Amino acid sequence: MSAAHESVSRFLAVATPQAWVDWALKNEARLLWDHGNCEKKAASTALQLLYRYPQNEALVYRLSRLAREELRHFEQVQKLIKLRGHSYVLVTAARYAARLFKEVRSHEPQRLMDQLIIGAFIEARSCERFGAVAPHLDAPLRKFYLGLMESEARHFQEYLALAEPLCTAEELTQRVLFFRELEAQAVVDPDVEFAFHSGPPATPQAA
Repeated sequence: MSAAHESVSRFLAVATPQAWVDWALKNEARLLWDHGNCEKKAASTALQLLYRYPQNEALVYRLSRLAREELRHFEQVQKLIKLRGHSYVLVTAARYAARLFKEVRSHEPQRLMDQLIIGAFIEARSCERFGAVAPHLDAPLRKFYLGLMESEARHFQEYLALAEPLCTAEELTQRVLFFRELEAQAVVDPDVEFAFHSGPPATPQAA
């Protein structure tokens, strides 16, 4: 495990439940389609922050690069879907991100700080999930997901680095711990529909 991946493991409070991994392996098409959705959402979130805070030069530079990378990943996922012959699957958004963004404060710079911390958690969880499912996949998909782990680990660190100048170290730690607890609960709470950021299945028959 690389130093970046170790930092992701320390950052997250809980590991992805094995029940989610088993669920993902039974739903490859849904996994890929929603993974693509997540890459688009990640690019969109980065661009929204870029437009909202144009005066923050460090943020504009880093998130511009991040958005381009996320869109490249989206294109790669679309290519994989086509190569593997999966028809379109509509996957509704998981509750995961909404539960975190619901707690974003309305005043600045706390609003931006919270959004950046949430971005770090989403990227860290994506990295962790790629690592959880990759060993069970066929060689082409395993190689792709292991490669993406490096990008997600780097994105997680970039979001945290952007949050650091907005507050004291103590304030950042307290807010990270707050969202850490929420994120962990979202990961372990059962869901009735599979998604890349869903919890484990609510029932053994869930699909």
